This record gives sequence, structure tokens and C-alpha cells, in this order.
Amino acid sequence: MKANIHPTYHDDCQVNCACGNKFTTGSTLTKIDVEVCSKCHPFFTGQQKFVDIKGRIDKFKEKMTQGTTYKAAKAKQIADKKAKKETN
Repeated sequence: MKANIHPTYHDDCQVNCACGNKFTTGSTLTKIDVEVCSKCHPFFTGQQKFVDIKGRIDKFKEKMTQGTTYKAAKAKQIADKKAKKETN
């Protein structure tokens, strides 16, 4: 094995969750911040919880409305072209 290439291992790594839960584990890092842990994760708690990071659902709904307005505008353009062709 090569010497001095492995990171140092800390037995007292402090893990802090967004819900306020704190626990100690072993890691190459000295401190870890997490958003979800076993105390607040829906799988472990049995409670339904929606985690919407940066409005992903809102972005999707916005894309869908843009798509429908684009389709309506395109259909209007085609109808206008057909009407213009029929009058000539």
C-alpha cells in the first residue's frame, strides 16, 4: 500500500439535520449538514411530507402553460394562413 494517500478518518463526525436532529458518526469529514435524516424522512416516520426544492412543481406547471399557449398561437397562425389562401 502507498503511504500518505488516504484521507484522515474522524470517529467524531457531527451530523446536523435541518429538522434539528444531531448525531455523531465516523467519516473523513469533521462536520456534515443534511436536509433529511431518519428522524424526519417520510419512509421512517410514516408521515407524508412534500419536499419541493426551488419550486420544481411550479416550474413544471409554468412549462405546461407555456406549451398550451404556444400550441394555441401556432394553431391560430395555421388557421389564418388557410383563411388567407382561400380568399386569394
